[in-house]
Amino acid sequence: MEESPQNNPNTMTHEKGDPLQSTSPQISISEFSCHCCYDILVNPTTLNCGHSFCRHCLALWWASSKKTECPECREKWEGFPKVNILLRDAIEKLFPDAIRMRLEDIQQNNDIVQSLAAFQKYGNDQIPLAPNTGRVNPQRGGGFFSGVLTALTGVAVVLLVYHWSSRESEHDLLVHKAVAKWTAEEVVLWLEQLGPWASLYRDRFLAERVNGRLLLTLTEEEFSRAPYTIENSSHRRAILLELERVKALGVKPPQNLWEYKAVNPGRSLFLLYALKSSPRLGLLYLYLFDYTDTFLPFIHTICPLQEDTSGEDIITRLLDLRDPTWKQWREFLVKYSFLPYQLIAEFAWDWLEVHYWTSRFLIVNAMLLSVLELFSFWRIWSRSELKTVPQRMWSHFWKVSTQGLFVAMFWPLIPQFVCNCLFYWALYFNPIINIDLVVKEVRRLETQVL
Repeated sequence: MEESPQNNPNTMTHEKGDPLQSTSPQISISEFSCHCCYDILVNPTTLNCGHSFCRHCLALWWASSKKTECPECREKWEGFPKVNILLRDAIEKLFPDAIRMRLEDIQQNNDIVQSLAAFQKYGNDQIPLAPNTGRVNPQRGGGFFSGVLTALTGVAVVLLVYHWSSRESEHDLLVHKAVAKWTAEEVVLWLEQLGPWASLYRDRFLAERVNGRLLLTLTEEEFSRAPYTIENSSHRRAILLELERVKALGVKPPQNLWEYKAVNPGRSLFLLYALKSSPRLGLLYLYLFDYTDTFLPFIHTICPLQEDTSGEDIITRLLDLRDPTWKQWREFLVKYSFLPYQLIAEFAWDWLEVHYWTSRFLIVNAMLLSVLELFSFWRIWSRSELKTVPQRMWSHFWKVSTQGLFVAMFWPLIPQFVCNCLFYWALYFNPIINIDLVVKEVRRLETQVL
């Protein structure tokens, strides 16, 4: 016996009083079919192009192709596709039995469930990027990370205010003041910055009221006799080596980050951004153009000699730097090639006693940048884009070189206040931004794994 349309679950007959009866006497389930699975639409999702698909079909398409485009016409969608609520409600009212059976089948399919979960996570990551969205998804944990970032921002602001309000003006004064005009107190300040051991001789220099002019006349023999009585030959040699540098420059050479910035404001800003965005090119620049003053102390700090130093003080060796050995070069080149940000972290670690919080910000930032670089390499590998690496490297080199040339040309026109803002932003606030970037990359990786 042939089944009548009234008893067929795949059709819907209008009532007698229905005004649409004359134009459309019955609606078939095929009119609401998905063009991916060719079955009735379940949670229909309409794209920008106008085509609608089952949400799980769209999730399976996205999971397999990693493309944000329509499976039918290949037009890219914008934002994150959402369920067409009006169409969904209409289909569920017209064909409730068919929808119920389809939902049961979908819930029993683990591949579909995982694809839907990954697709939704991808959508959650896109929500903050969409303009004018006033909603917050509680599954993202945005409140927690926003609180962490806010707290770190507060710490950075406090450090910045503390630095500006409490830094000693003597540090900036000595790097600009001629040594012949130093007072006895300034000579003691210069002496104490040579290392903790120098505090042993502080009272002797103060008792003799050694000013800048007298300091320039002192010799090794006088340092070894009373009233100075510096019996330790390593200490005596360290003082003499630093004194020779002072005589050659005429002023106190910079011995920490703030003094280096005071003497070389443009170079310090350039190096900070260069080592952040392109550490390999930044270190290459130091090797080519600032070998003696910056690169040698850098490589001897991160790749120290492991030889017997019982007869030579560590401070003396850092003041009297020799060319690196082949072993040092080998260790440096391995880290330079694979973990360049680790070099910066190791150098900052060595300065923890001098720059307590600043060094910690630099170390954290270097770790975060290393993670972001690994994510970049992983994306290139997973997308089979290794052939594009030389082109990417050339483009990056050209971009960094152009930016450096641009800054060098317009440096005299840039206000000092703007330079200070850029410097402290890169120093204290970039790590906070990079934390958020790493969190997003981890979530994106979790989505791809699912």
